[in-house]
Amino acid sequence: MSAESSPMKPSVRWACRIAGVLLLVCAVPGLGLICAHDWAIRELARVIPHIATLLPAGVAALVGEIFSTFILLMAGIRLLQFSMGRKDQAEETTLATQAVQVRVAGAGPVVSSRPVPRAPIKRWRSCNVLQVGANSRKLWGFGAGKHGFSLSREQAVAAADPLPANLVAKDWKTLFQPKLNIALLPVDKVFLRVAHLPVGPFDETLAMVELQLEKVSPLPITQIVWSIQILPQHLENLQTVIVIIVARDVVDEMLGELEGQGYLADRLEVPLLDQLQATPITEDGAWIYPGNDTGKFTALIAWWYGGVLRSLGLIHVPAAQNRGELLEEQLKQMTWAGELEGWLAAEPHWHLVADEATARVWQPMFFSWLGESVDVESPISSADLAGLTANRAARSADRANMLPLDYALRYRQQFFDRLWMRGLGTVLAAYLVGVLIYFMLLGVQSYRTSSVEAEVKGLSRSYTNALQLKAQMQILQERQDLKYAFLDCWKTTAELLPENLTLTSFDFKGGHTLSLNGTAPADSKLVSDFNNEMRKAVATNGQLMFSSVEIANRRLNPDRTTESWTFSCELARGEKE
Repeated sequence: MSAESSPMKPSVRWACRIAGVLLLVCAVPGLGLICAHDWAIRELARVIPHIATLLPAGVAALVGEIFSTFILLMAGIRLLQFSMGRKDQAEETTLATQAVQVRVAGAGPVVSSRPVPRAPIKRWRSCNVLQVGANSRKLWGFGAGKHGFSLSREQAVAAADPLPANLVAKDWKTLFQPKLNIALLPVDKVFLRVAHLPVGPFDETLAMVELQLEKVSPLPITQIVWSIQILPQHLENLQTVIVIIVARDVVDEMLGELEGQGYLADRLEVPLLDQLQATPITEDGAWIYPGNDTGKFTALIAWWYGGVLRSLGLIHVPAAQNRGELLEEQLKQMTWAGELEGWLAAEPHWHLVADEATARVWQPMFFSWLGESVDVESPISSADLAGLTANRAARSADRANMLPLDYALRYRQQFFDRLWMRGLGTVLAAYLVGVLIYFMLLGVQSYRTSSVEAEVKGLSRSYTNALQLKAQMQILQERQDLKYAFLDCWKTTAELLPENLTLTSFDFKGGHTLSLNGTAPADSKLVSDFNNEMRKAVATNGQLMFSSVEIANRRLNPDRTTESWTFSCELARGEKE
């Protein structure tokens, strides 16, 4: 097998699945909505006076978020589709060569009978089996267990009522928990033929049946859907093969009705063949499997001789007064055909596989012909029969499926398209909700801002008056503090000024700085003593009057007998403007 058709490694498949799930998680719009909400709050706080300029930026950001989330969603679904849909090139080859097993109307040339790669058996997590009747439908649900499917529910649905969508529909959970939908074909619409072929692989047996298909098919091979089922009984080196043939228009009509009810079938099966294999064969004879259908008596006749199934035939007996004679005529024709073929060597022993109610209807027809009753055997229940069909279908994979290939491919494409559209719709709905919440918050913030602005505008005059009163209060307080500061400074200076010093200038600046200028005899210590006394001067509250006193600046006058001095003092309780 070439490298191109080699199966995908499990590690690569799981890596694709994990990457796809991570991308889908990243595409969840919750994170985008949180970022958009944070962005909206910051924009509101920054440009709330110019609200008109907010909308274009918000729309651009929203489009960017939608585009990025859409890309992540597409990539995630594509990875999941790649890892779980078309698993590898080998399975593609299996689907392409399935035309050998199933013929469709208008098909081209017959595909050559080269070996078909075997598709791996899927691990189904659940299975639905649907049987469509004239007035009602029966739906069985099965859950996967260690030993195959086990019945979990059984439900009868009227023909006018819809099928339960939560049971039969497939959603994104099916990617991780595969669900198998099986539809049962009505036995009166199916042609069954028995062939004995050399024991060999399935594809070789399929090719041998294909060569004889024109002989065994009652319809043109371009207008049928067919498949085979191999029984475990062997005769010397021959295996027993049941050829199942259904008209294509019957399949199309049935699938169309099921699609209208939301049931997309993965397989089409004939459950009566499982009943056939489940019946214990103890002797040579004919086993009759009856069933009532809209006024007709329909039954499958299985002829067992030499421990091998020799022939299968369907009989249809109208509900007439002479139905016993009609049944006798059809059974005699089958008996003569067996004698001509050579496998019917003795008078057949008749067995009726039916429940008590059905046996009471069929026994009189045999009694009027044979003069005695036939042996009655109990069939397995309909639920157990559906379970056998479900387990066999799950093991058979796609190699013996009656579902036409074009339907299988279309259903698969519809499933992934539906996932795409639902995912995209969910993202868009979430973003619409986010946008709605965003504009609601925007409206609330705008309303609050307008209310605050109106309140501020109403209180602006009171606020201005309060500022003016505060300034006036500060001025009055400063005046109160400095009310007697000048007089205290003058009194202190007058008391501490020595007799031989002359004060020529007394300047009180800014309410906190006292500047003194005067003259003194040359080389006298009176100026230094006066400066020190001013530094130690104490106010009436017991604290120093001056926080700092500069060292006196002395300069000798031109007459050489006197000098000029000056220094300044900072009032301790004074305040700078």
